[in-house]
Order: sequence, then structure tokens, then C-alpha cells
Amino acid sequence: MLSNSDPTSAVVGFGVGLSLIVAIGAQNAFVLRQGLTRSHVLPIVTVCAVSDAILILAGISGIGAILEHAPSLITFVRVAGAIFLLSYAVFAAKRAVRPQTLAPDQHGNGSRLAAITMALALTWLNPHVYLDTVILMGSIANGRGEIGRWWFAAGAITASALWFAALGYGARLLTPLFAKPNAWRVLDAIIAAMMTTLGVSLLLEL
Repeated sequence: MLSNSDPTSAVVGFGVGLSLIVAIGAQNAFVLRQGLTRSHVLPIVTVCAVSDAILILAGISGIGAILEHAPSLITFVRVAGAIFLLSYAVFAAKRAVRPQTLAPDQHGNGSRLAAITMALALTWLNPHVYLDTVILMGSIANGRGEIGRWWFAAGAITASALWFAALGYGARLLTPLFAKPNAWRVLDAIIAAMMTTLGVSLLLEL
């Protein structure tokens, strides 16, 4: 008879989820930047955490298996994601040329809707999200049995929520460093290079 609890699967899910989410990428870079400017942090963290939860549950529900047999869909997402990332790289490069400071009147720059839209795009237009979170995580979870896979999901979703909260709200600890314009120049140059690399790599995978 199956037990209603499987803490081991929850721990494994937490570890796997954290290892896939913590890797520096476009989404994390955006959350970090929003946290540094203290701009719409709560909605951004919420959007990222909820999006991850939906994707994790989708993978565990079997959608990952469907995506494996839909290469044209993955190709479309790759092209759309590459265009978006390269466009974002251009804006980051422009910010690197004309850096900002953490003046009080800049903490709320940008509308909430624009920030949420950007977070959604960086999450849902990233093909690696589907390959890693939906397909890979779904495969691992479904190998842990009917009860275990949902505990795995609970662990992975918890890891995602904690990570984005820590990244968004913990970024303010770096505020003294980013009070200098040159620090922003370096950060935005790194983001521009990262976005360009990711965008080009997506096109090369076609």
C-alpha cells in the first residue's frame, strides 16, 4: 500500500529544482536587476515563482512527453526566444554605455506592467525552460512513482519560490556597491554579453 508521504522525493525535488534554477540566466539576471533597483520586486518574484510552478506541474502531468514529440514547437520557441534575448542585449548594452545610479527617485523606474511583461517573456520565451523544467524535471519526477512525483514537485516548487525571493529581496544587500555608476556599467555589460550568447546559441541549435 502506498504511503501518503514521501519526504525523500521532496528533498530530491528541492535539490534538482534548485540546481536547475540557480544557474545564471536571463531570468535570474532580470530579477537581480529589479531587486537592486527595488522596482516591483514582489510582482516579479511572484510571476517567476508561479510560472515555474506551472511548468513543473506541467512536466509532471505528462506534457513533457508531448513536447518531446513536437520539435516544430520547440523550434518556434527557440527563434522567438533568440530574437527577444538579442533585443534585450541591445538595451542592456545601451545602459552599459550610459549607466544609472541608485538614486532614490530611480527605485521605481519603469511601470509594473512593463516589468511583469518582461518577466513573463524571459520565462516563457526561453526554450531551455521547457527542455529543463518540463521535460527533464518531469522525467525525473515520474520515475519516483505516483505519490513520489507530487512530493518531488512540492520540493522543486518550494526551491523555486525560495530562490526568487532570496534573489529579489537579497539583492538590496549589494546596494552600497551599486551606488556607483561603474558598477551598473559592469553589470549591464555582463547582462548584454549573456543575452547575446544565449540568443546566438539558440540560433545555432536550429
